[in-house]
Amino acid sequence: MKAPGGFNILFLCTGNSARSILADAIANRLGAGRARAWSAGSKPTGRVNPAALTLLESLGYETGGFRSKSWDAFEGPDAPVFDLIVTVCDNAAGETCPVWPGKPMRAHWGVEDPAAVAGPPAAIAAAFAETYRLLHERIERLLALPLDSLDSPALKREADAIGALAA
Repeated sequence: MKAPGGFNILFLCTGNSARSILADAIANRLGAGRARAWSAGSKPTGRVNPAALTLLESLGYETGGFRSKSWDAFEGPDAPVFDLIVTVCDNAAGETCPVWPGKPMRAHWGVEDPAAVAGPPAAIAAAFAETYRLLHERIERLLALPLDSLDSPALKREADAIGALAA
C-alpha cells in the first residue's frame, strides 16, 4: 500500500489555516523516517492562523515552512503520490476532490474548527490545544499501524475507525 518513497498522507480542510496545518506538523514529527505529511485546502485562506503557529512554536515545532495553499499545489508530475487523504473538516469531506494519482484511500476525521472560537485569548488557545490533542491521538494511532503491510481495504477500515474516536 505504500507509495514510492514512504507512506504519504495529505490532510485536507477548506481553509488550510488551522486543523490541516496542525495535522501536517504532528504527522511529520511522529512519522519521521516512516511517513511524510502535507496539508492543503479546497479554498485556502491564504494565511495560517496565528494561534496555530503560536501553539506549534510553544511545542517546539519549526513553523517557517507552513503556508495556506490549495490542493491544486499537489497536481502535476512532481506531486507526491499519496497513500491516504484525510479530511479534517466536514466541509472538505463533502467536496468533490481532485482525482489523485495512485488512488489513495480516503478517510474523514471531523474535528471542530478552533479558528471559529471567539472570546478571550485563553479560550482560543484552549480550543487550539484541544484540537492538537485530538489530532495527535489520531495520528499516533494511525502511525502505530503496520502501514507497510496493510492493503487498501484494511487501511480504509483502520483510518475510518480512528476518525470515529470520540473527541
